[in-house]
Amino acid sequence: MSDGTTTTDHDPTPGARDSELKRSITGRLLYFYVLGDVLGSGIYVLIGLVAGAVGGAFWIAFAVGVTIATITGLAYAELVTKYPQAAGASLYVNKAFRNRPLTFLITISFLSASFAATGSLATGFSSYFAEVWDLPPALLVTIVFILVLSIVNYIGITESVVVNMLMTFVEVAGLVIVMGIGLWYVVQGNADFSVLTDFEAEGSPIFAIIAGVALAFFAMTGFENAANVAEETINPSKTFPRALVGGMLTAGVIYVLVAMTAALTVDIPVLADSDAALLEVVKEGIIPVPVGVMTILFACIAMVAITNTTLVAVVTQSRILYGMAREDVVPGVFAKVHPQRRSPWVGLVFSFLVVAALLVVGDILVRTSGTDVVARLATVTVVFLLFIYALVIISALKLRGQDEHEDSFHANTPLLYVGLLGNAVLLVYVVIDDPTSLIWVAGLLALGVALFLVEYFFGRRDRPSSRPRGELDDIKGA
Repeated sequence: MSDGTTTTDHDPTPGARDSELKRSITGRLLYFYVLGDVLGSGIYVLIGLVAGAVGGAFWIAFAVGVTIATITGLAYAELVTKYPQAAGASLYVNKAFRNRPLTFLITISFLSASFAATGSLATGFSSYFAEVWDLPPALLVTIVFILVLSIVNYIGITESVVVNMLMTFVEVAGLVIVMGIGLWYVVQGNADFSVLTDFEAEGSPIFAIIAGVALAFFAMTGFENAANVAEETINPSKTFPRALVGGMLTAGVIYVLVAMTAALTVDIPVLADSDAALLEVVKEGIIPVPVGVMTILFACIAMVAITNTTLVAVVTQSRILYGMAREDVVPGVFAKVHPQRRSPWVGLVFSFLVVAALLVVGDILVRTSGTDVVARLATVTVVFLLFIYALVIISALKLRGQDEHEDSFHANTPLLYVGLLGNAVLLVYVVIDDPTSLIWVAGLLALGVALFLVEYFFGRRDRPSSRPRGELDDIKGA
């Protein structure tokens, strides 16, 4: 529990600097932080869309997405061990290129991706919520959901991470239930394994897999959020690589097994048309438990899982704003920390308002044009993240030999090039497949431009005089 003091635990890691944030996240907590964020960020929400894009072989899309994302995670692990500070990708790109406009672009792209992902997850939460209670309007459910998570994060980072770990156990239990249903189905001799190699989508299977990977990639996002709590992690040089890669690989194995179970037990068109696709596995009534009871139980578990991921996104948004305010990229007001809670409260309030606005706009579009808000916001998230991931990998390669110490982690170089190619191919495909997503991308970037202009014209008056000067000060006039 926060005690209101400003003392920061000593950390011997080279590259670490004095911080107002509390260093209290252990390696074990970070592992569950990563695992919980990745597990809930798509498998409960987007599995139906991936199945519709590929067919019964959609588990392959998850496997490929896991591989590309994990390689990207290696680049993050290397950079975090050298620069264990808040701000994540923005900091790494700034270190590599020393280009303020590019740093700003990465910052606002990551924020925009997080905002879009939060909106998509909140909408998915309301779909499962409707399976249990159907009284409140979906829009009200989503906004209250985000507000509650913002309040939890305001209470403190340690409390948020502990809550995250507890919810991780619940969401893993939900996926174990799904895999248990699949195992029961196989033991009974009812499984038709040929469906696992079936491509029902029109056209080439290769393009079907790419389409599925583009959606499945959203399910593997979230690991990058961990980089933004590096400044609050104990001994990040040793704990971060193991926690990050371990959490991603664990999540990846679970994803592939759950995808296979869903394909074996539920008709693909049913999965594709469902807003709560994993619930369809439970509704099949395969195990000898009343379907009604299992439906309510699993819907509650799914809500916990989505809550877990969304909580991490809310944590990330405020930490990015805090970190980059200290680097003079966004207005200094975002560097304000509550004197007792030690939470970046201005960033929390701003993030809540932006996500609420996205949800309102999405609700209007659903009512007027029938737009699938979950799919659209997920696509917008992927566009931003693929661009960011590619630049992070380039930054890791460019910074080789700089700021290294005996505890620095080194990612495999050929793997990084494979990851760079994979991110680039997916980015091109997503943009060509859904060009209208660029309108949403432009809208969120316009918000970032507004922040940039405020900092550019009023930043020196807005900057807290006691705040440490940032990395960008020495290039501000460049």
